[in-house]
Amino acid sequence: MTFKQPVSVLVVLYTPRLDVLLIERAAHPGFWQSVTGSREDEETLRETAVREVAEETGIDATAHRLTDWNIVNRFEIYREWRSRYAPGVTHNTEHVFGLELPQPLPVTLAPDEHRAHLWLPWREAAQKVFSWSNRDAILVLPRRTRAA
Repeated sequence: MTFKQPVSVLVVLYTPRLDVLLIERAAHPGFWQSVTGSREDEETLRETAVREVAEETGIDATAHRLTDWNIVNRFEIYREWRSRYAPGVTHNTEHVFGLELPQPLPVTLAPDEHRAHLWLPWREAAQKVFSWSNRDAILVLPRRTRAA
Protein backbone atom coordinates (compact mmCIF):
# COMPACT_ATOMS: atom_id res chain seq x y z
CA MET A 1 0.00 0.00 0.00
CA THR A 2 1.24 3.47 -0.87
CA PHE A 3 0.55 6.06 1.78
CA LYS A 4 -0.16 9.72 1.17
CA GLN A 5 2.60 12.13 2.11
CA PRO A 6 1.70 14.49 4.97
CA VAL A 7 2.71 17.42 2.76
CA SER A 8 0.04 19.16 0.71
CA VAL A 9 -0.90 22.26 -1.22
CA LEU A 10 -3.90 24.55 -0.97
CA VAL A 11 -4.48 26.54 -4.17
CA VAL A 12 -6.85 29.50 -4.11
CA LEU A 13 -8.17 30.12 -7.64
CA TYR A 14 -9.38 33.69 -8.07
CA THR A 15 -10.11 36.43 -10.60
CA PRO A 16 -9.00 40.09 -10.66
CA ARG A 17 -12.45 40.93 -9.20
CA LEU A 18 -11.58 38.57 -6.31
CA ASP A 19 -14.16 35.96 -7.15
CA VAL A 20 -12.97 32.64 -5.71
CA LEU A 21 -13.62 29.13 -7.02
CA LEU A 22 -14.93 26.66 -4.44
CA ILE A 23 -15.52 22.96 -4.98
CA GLU A 24 -17.72 20.69 -2.88
CA ARG A 25 -16.36 17.36 -1.67
CA ALA A 26 -18.30 14.40 -3.09
CA ALA A 27 -18.00 12.30 0.08
CA HIS A 28 -18.95 15.23 2.33
CA PRO A 29 -21.79 17.34 0.93
CA GLY A 30 -21.56 20.83 2.38
CA PHE A 31 -17.75 20.71 2.70
CA TRP A 32 -16.60 23.46 0.33
CA GLN A 33 -12.96 24.14 -0.32
CA SER A 34 -10.32 25.45 -2.68
CA VAL A 35 -8.14 22.98 -4.58
CA THR A 36 -6.10 20.80 -2.21
CA GLY A 37 -3.94 17.75 -2.53
CA SER A 38 -0.92 15.85 -1.31
CA ARG A 39 2.50 15.83 -2.88
CA GLU A 40 3.31 12.67 -4.84
CA ASP A 41 6.73 11.06 -5.12
CA GLU A 42 9.46 13.70 -5.41
CA GLU A 43 7.47 16.39 -7.19
CA THR A 44 8.02 20.01 -6.18
CA LEU A 45 5.25 21.85 -4.38
CA ARG A 46 4.64 23.89 -7.54
CA GLU A 47 4.29 20.66 -9.55
CA THR A 48 1.84 19.39 -6.94
CA ALA A 49 -0.20 22.58 -7.26
CA VAL A 50 -0.28 22.37 -11.07
CA ARG A 51 -1.26 18.67 -11.00
CA GLU A 52 -3.98 19.12 -8.38
CA VAL A 53 -5.55 22.10 -10.20
CA ALA A 54 -5.66 20.05 -13.41
CA GLU A 55 -7.06 16.94 -11.68
CA GLU A 56 -9.71 18.76 -9.65
CA THR A 57 -10.82 21.50 -12.09
CA GLY A 58 -9.47 20.70 -15.56
CA ILE A 59 -7.72 24.11 -15.58
CA ASP A 60 -4.11 24.35 -16.80
CA ALA A 61 -2.35 26.33 -14.06
CA THR A 62 0.74 26.77 -16.23
CA ALA A 63 -1.28 29.02 -18.54
CA HIS A 64 -2.01 31.47 -15.71
CA ARG A 65 -0.26 33.27 -12.84
CA LEU A 66 0.50 30.69 -10.12
CA THR A 67 2.28 32.10 -7.08
CA ASP A 68 3.62 30.56 -3.90
CA TRP A 69 2.24 32.70 -1.08
CA ASN A 70 4.92 31.45 1.34
CA ILE A 71 2.24 30.53 3.87
CA VAL A 72 2.68 27.20 5.64
CA ASN A 73 0.01 25.68 7.88
CA ARG A 74 0.39 22.65 10.10
CA PHE A 75 -2.72 20.91 11.32
CA GLU A 76 -4.02 17.64 12.67
CA ILE A 77 -5.34 15.26 10.01
CA TYR A 78 -9.02 14.39 10.52
CA ARG A 79 -9.24 10.92 12.08
CA GLU A 80 -11.41 9.58 9.25
CA TRP A 81 -8.63 10.36 6.75
CA ARG A 82 -5.62 9.11 8.77
CA SER A 83 -5.76 5.61 7.27
CA ARG A 84 -4.49 7.16 4.03
CA TYR A 85 -1.20 8.02 5.78
CA ALA A 86 1.52 5.84 7.29
CA PRO A 87 0.84 4.56 10.80
CA GLY A 88 1.54 7.21 13.43
CA VAL A 89 1.18 10.18 11.06
CA THR A 90 -1.25 12.63 12.66
CA HIS A 91 -0.34 16.04 11.20
CA ASN A 92 -0.06 17.55 7.74
CA THR A 93 1.99 20.50 6.48
CA GLU A 94 0.10 22.57 3.91
CA HIS A 95 1.65 25.11 1.51
CA VAL A 96 -0.59 27.86 0.13
CA PHE A 97 -0.58 29.00 -3.50
CA GLY A 98 -2.72 31.44 -5.45
CA LEU A 99 -3.78 31.05 -9.08
CA GLU A 100 -5.05 34.21 -10.77
CA LEU A 101 -7.38 33.58 -13.70
CA PRO A 102 -8.61 36.30 -16.08
CA GLN A 103 -12.27 35.52 -15.29
CA PRO A 104 -14.30 32.59 -13.94
CA LEU A 105 -13.35 29.72 -16.24
CA PRO A 106 -15.33 26.55 -17.00
CA VAL A 107 -14.55 23.78 -14.53
CA THR A 108 -14.42 20.03 -15.12
CA LEU A 109 -14.71 18.27 -11.77
CA ALA A 110 -13.35 14.84 -10.89
CA PRO A 111 -16.72 13.25 -9.93
CA ASP A 112 -15.16 10.80 -7.48
CA GLU A 113 -13.71 13.74 -5.52
CA HIS A 114 -16.07 16.70 -6.02
CA ARG A 115 -19.76 17.10 -6.81
CA ALA A 116 -20.26 20.83 -7.44
CA HIS A 117 -18.44 24.10 -7.90
CA LEU A 118 -19.23 27.77 -7.63
CA TRP A 119 -17.57 31.14 -7.94
CA LEU A 120 -18.15 33.49 -5.01
CA PRO A 121 -16.92 36.94 -3.97
CA TRP A 122 -13.97 36.44 -1.62
CA ARG A 123 -15.80 37.36 1.61
CA GLU A 124 -18.59 34.88 0.89
CA ALA A 125 -16.08 32.22 -0.12
CA ALA A 126 -14.17 32.68 3.15
CA GLN A 127 -17.39 32.11 5.10
CA LYS A 128 -18.37 29.01 3.13
CA VAL A 129 -15.18 26.91 3.35
CA PHE A 130 -14.99 24.28 6.07
CA SER A 131 -11.30 24.57 6.96
CA TRP A 132 -9.69 27.37 8.94
CA SER A 133 -6.56 27.33 6.77
CA ASN A 134 -8.64 27.77 3.61
CA ARG A 135 -10.62 30.59 5.24
CA ASP A 136 -7.42 32.36 6.32
CA ALA A 137 -5.91 32.02 2.83
CA ILE A 138 -8.98 33.56 1.21
CA LEU A 139 -9.04 36.38 3.76
CA VAL A 140 -5.50 37.48 2.78
CA LEU A 141 -6.43 37.51 -0.92
CA PRO A 142 -7.02 41.29 -1.19
CA ARG A 143 -3.65 42.01 0.44
CA ARG A 144 -1.89 39.44 -1.74
CA THR A 145 -3.27 40.93 -4.94
CA ARG A 146 -2.41 44.52 -3.95
CA ALA A 147 1.15 43.41 -3.15
CA ALA A 148 1.49 41.84 -6.60
